[in-house]
Amino acid sequence: MLTIPYLDTPIEYLKGVGPLRADVIKKELNIFTFGQMLSLFPFRHVDKSKFYKINEINPDLPYVQIKGKLSNMQIIGQKRAMRMVADFVDETGRIELVWFNSVKWIKDTIKPNIEYVVFGKPTLFNNKYNIVHPEIDIFYEQTLSTETAFQPVYNSTEKLKTKGLDSKGISKLIKTILSNCKGNVPEILTDELVNNLKLLSREQAFYQIHYPSDMNLLGKAQFRFKFEELFFIQIRLLKYKLIRAEKSTGQVFSKVGESFNSFYNNCLPFELTNAQKKVIKEIRKDTGSGKQMNRLLQGDVGSGKTIVALMNMLIALDNGFQTCLMSPTEILANQHFVTLKKLLNNLDISIELLTGSTRIAKRRLIHQQLMDGELKILVGTHALIEDKVQFKNLGLVVIDEQHRFGVAQRAKLWKKNTIPPHILVMTATPIPRTLAMTIYGDLDFSVIDELPPGRKAIKTIHKYDSARLQVFAFMKQEIKQGRQIYVVYPLINESEKLDLKFLMDGYESIVREFPLPEYAISIVHGQMKSKDKEYEMQRFVKGETQIMVSTTVIEVGVDVPNASVMIIENADRFGLSQLHQLRGRVGRGAEQSYCILMTDFKLTSDAKTRIDTMVRTSDGFEIAEVDLKLRGPGDILGTQQSGIVDLRIANLARDEQIIQLARNTANDILKDDPAIKKEKNKKLLLQIKKIEKYGELWGRIS
Repeated sequence: MLTIPYLDTPIEYLKGVGPLRADVIKKELNIFTFGQMLSLFPFRHVDKSKFYKINEINPDLPYVQIKGKLSNMQIIGQKRAMRMVADFVDETGRIELVWFNSVKWIKDTIKPNIEYVVFGKPTLFNNKYNIVHPEIDIFYEQTLSTETAFQPVYNSTEKLKTKGLDSKGISKLIKTILSNCKGNVPEILTDELVNNLKLLSREQAFYQIHYPSDMNLLGKAQFRFKFEELFFIQIRLLKYKLIRAEKSTGQVFSKVGESFNSFYNNCLPFELTNAQKKVIKEIRKDTGSGKQMNRLLQGDVGSGKTIVALMNMLIALDNGFQTCLMSPTEILANQHFVTLKKLLNNLDISIELLTGSTRIAKRRLIHQQLMDGELKILVGTHALIEDKVQFKNLGLVVIDEQHRFGVAQRAKLWKKNTIPPHILVMTATPIPRTLAMTIYGDLDFSVIDELPPGRKAIKTIHKYDSARLQVFAFMKQEIKQGRQIYVVYPLINESEKLDLKFLMDGYESIVREFPLPEYAISIVHGQMKSKDKEYEMQRFVKGETQIMVSTTVIEVGVDVPNASVMIIENADRFGLSQLHQLRGRVGRGAEQSYCILMTDFKLTSDAKTRIDTMVRTSDGFEIAEVDLKLRGPGDILGTQQSGIVDLRIANLARDEQIIQLARNTANDILKDDPAIKKEKNKKLLLQIKKIEKYGELWGRIS
């Protein structure tokens, strides 16, 4: 009979669980086995090693543990207003304990003249200290033992709590598993790794992360599990990268020909920066190697990524291949099409746009021209991945703002050729280094870290609503000098009607302050028809209106070099990445540009950090690091990628050194044993196979 390893035992067989509790644990926590339950790590520990006297309590103490007896217990009020109140006394004084929930159960459970230990947060009310909903247990001498001094606190949910699985209930289950763990926790790292990095054994680490003997051992246990988690992500990413380098045949772009040279010599609108030249060389090397390129190109708004992409598309054309550029929205696809068409105006190169709005007759013509090889460059949205869109010889795929596409959507593009095309992924959302190493660890990286010559840094200013008249005066001054202005309002799905009201109120106040015929104003928001939006945007692009009042639909895709001022209303309601993208809509000409962040006086701590960061720096990577600390990786990558960075314990914002150590360690192992077949690495291979059995490697983009 096959024996199930202890940690693989189904959770319903744990003492104190049973079918009903097991069902809730599976649904709420996605936990199915003893091992998964042990990997539900506490988010903090409460130090119960110290006992306070009641006369030592002060407002600066977050939690206190006191020993004493109950007296004067009574139930006050009726129904919803009912509460249980009791005095808790020691030899130095008296404090009031209050319960609003489970009042009758509490009354029947606790007794006077028995020594209890009380733990909770003291608050001052009417010059008297009280503790609301304290933890209360009968005092035993072992309460003082170091084994129980540091108590774990676990995340729970309302549904779990209805089954008695609050933090305390979860703690009891984990204690039960730990009581039988001795000799039942297999090591998944090599002995060499454990010894060289001075790691706790896996078994010891499980004990110490839940019930640490002291804070030093807790830190060692946390380090062990953070390293382990990040190491297996890195070794899988790097192993996949090695396999791809060995096996993935790519089209060879062997020459730089007429298309590239004609554009470079006759059509290039400005001299390339050194950063752009460096990136073009990196891509050129990849596409000439005979291996499929998978490269991530990062660059701030306005850094010239599109020119770099186009010049590499022209090299593809020179080698007899077609290319395409896919964008997440019609607005952005249109913008790319207009930009590329204008840049290629003097060259005989066919380029078309394919979106959901493309008419059927035009769509059929594009399909035919692609199949014939007559159409060389296709720009579009998700429409490019439809099965009907077939290329004669697709050699290079450029994907803009790739995190807005799902993995399956992207994969359809590189299946449109027998030999997979080269992939260039572009993003204007700077990705923090830790996130890039973890999510895109199997890609090669290029960064454009300088702006084209002649661009002036955008001045960012924070103004409170009380300074609105001053801002209006500044707007008039800029318009007199021939400049144009964006005024952007938030639009958040949950409250579109409310936000639209803010937009319309703002529009009306601007119309009153900037009357016709002296001033002309455009308005754009998500509830307008596409043709109306396009009409209003084009009026602004042509300079027929001086002010564009808009929601965030202009976050990407509107390029007006004459626009010198970006005013962001309710700026505290935007994320840092969005503020940075919006600011990038100005500063595209040679004139000094400004970004004015408008807020009221009441700002949350996070909002203040976002505003201060925007005012202090325009470095997209620094902004991305702050954004990562504030919001976490899932939000930065967008909803399409939610769940891919649900790490159990590692924190991408705080654990950069551990991520780097994990990556370096994985690299060293793969250099020595690329296939992970050596006997000494047997444990690693077993764990990798186990991980891959239960989940895809989400870092892959191809």
